Amino acid sequence: MRLLTSPLRRMVLGLQNLCEGEGGSPPKGCVLNTHRLLRRQNFSAKVTATELVSYWQGVFEANGIPEAQESSEYIVSYILGAKTFHSLGAGSLSTPLTLVQRQQIQQLSMKRLQRMPVQYVLGEWDFRELTLKMRPPVFIPRPETEDLVSLVLEEELQRSGSPAVTADHQCPTIVPHPVILEIGCGSGAIALSLLSKLPKSRVIAVDKEESAVNLTRENAQRLQLQDRIRILHYNVFSGSWEQLLPWGPVDTIVSNPPYVFHGDMSHLAEEILRFQSYCDFSMGHSPTSHHFHVPRDPSSTCSQCEMLLTTHFTVVCNGG
Repeated sequence: MRLLTSPLRRMVLGLQNLCEGEGGSPPKGCVLNTHRLLRRQNFSAKVTATELVSYWQGVFEANGIPEAQESSEYIVSYILGAKTFHSLGAGSLSTPLTLVQRQQIQQLSMKRLQRMPVQYVLGEWDFRELTLKMRPPVFIPRPETEDLVSLVLEEELQRSGSPAVTADHQCPTIVPHPVILEIGCGSGAIALSLLSKLPKSRVIAVDKEESAVNLTRENAQRLQLQDRIRILHYNVFSGSWEQLLPWGPVDTIVSNPPYVFHGDMSHLAEEILRFQSYCDFSMGHSPTSHHFHVPRDPSSTCSQCEMLLTTHFTVVCNGG
């Protein structure tokens, strides 16, 4: 067990006096006074990235912030220009941080103390091979969303290499320029991942929240994919489906909408309740509380409607 360096020791010991109430060791679940924390942090101290991670981890733990170590590591790494703390070189870990870097880390850490998710704190997050802008209240892509993208890619690859035979007729499933409709685009994670992996595809991305439409558009432009995506502010429960056919029949429909059953709303984490609009997607008490109809273009007997959903969000496809 090594002794703490003097600057870090002063900072950690300072935590004892930052809790509301009496001094001494901070009790479990104590709430730090962030105004006092701002005043007491010693910005003249020469501390390294490793030491500052330990310091903010202690602050987060004292405030009951989930994933305290991971949160502090992501924040420090971001300011130092790295994706993860483990990717920092030995030189970066041992070199004292500048005053500006320490101030930037403090500003982001204060946001995390308000239970803002790390993805929002950093303002960006990696999804598969893409780095996407993130900001509340647009939903943060969930881990299973990557599985959905993989499923769609697998389906497209299979379709491009074999014909499909139906009871009425044989119809080739080769789609050289597939048109994909995503319902509930959020940050654009699914749509933009598909565009990046399917260079001849085009995507129609819709969302009922204007904030999501704007963020998807921003991410598309940053990734230079804006020419192959049509982004619409659109509500599938009340909008006209004709708006969704700028490129003709849709080959694939994909959706991974956020959903929370009414009885689970009170159990959501503070990070969700404060910053993500899950209340707009309460599913009531039944997984079939929401459904919509997807009409098939009657002029195209070969158009397919692949339902690729990972939630209980029900889709009904009419055969025309």
